[in-house]
Amino acid sequence: MDTHSQIVIRTKKLGVLLRDARLAARKTIQECADAIGVSPNTFRAYEEGRRAPSLPEIEALAYALKLPIEHFWGKEAISDDDPPTASINLPQLMIIRQRMIGALLRQARENANKSLRQLAQETGIPASRLKSYELGERPIPLPNLEVLLEAVNHRMEEIFDKNGPIGQWINEQKAIRNFLKLPPDLRAFVTQPVNVPYLELARKLSDLSRDRLRAVAEGLLDITF
Repeated sequence: MDTHSQIVIRTKKLGVLLRDARLAARKTIQECADAIGVSPNTFRAYEEGRRAPSLPEIEALAYALKLPIEHFWGKEAISDDDPPTASINLPQLMIIRQRMIGALLRQARENANKSLRQLAQETGIPASRLKSYELGERPIPLPNLEVLLEAVNHRMEEIFDKNGPIGQWINEQKAIRNFLKLPPDLRAFVTQPVNVPYLELARKLSDLSRDRLRAVAEGLLDITF
């Protein structure tokens, strides 16, 4: 399948997922559009698969809807009891993220030893538009970004927001979901303050190298026997 067809199909699928996310959160198109700083017509075009949002817009929407970002890659894991999120300037944050993603895309392209012209030929995206993407002058529609990252051997997960307020919130949601996957007895153990020293010990042991961990185990055996 050529890259143009990939982008068209991905845009349509993304529209379905966007509408599903909005309906699950019981939000209107106007509310979602306001949350990420676009017009209702633009957001409607996203849902109908006529246009595609950028990664910062997806991140901001996930934050606004309190929805795991993985939903937009086909996973449905919506929590019914998430803590309230702090109020932040999402449109301003998206502008910053847009510039960061452009810089990361350029770095990935250079690491892959590809020129703008080569990348344009491979993806069918004009070199002038690629340049504006890298400079952060315009948002990158998500399907285009996926194609570009694939062309430079980069994974989408590597450019997710990790340190900003949205990234921290996403990590918190992942931690909560991982905690809920634990067996009930382990969840009960973790939540007991008296067991904090054991958890700290387990964390320190997990940081040790294999050889160091083996030495510790052998030392415990010597003490035991």
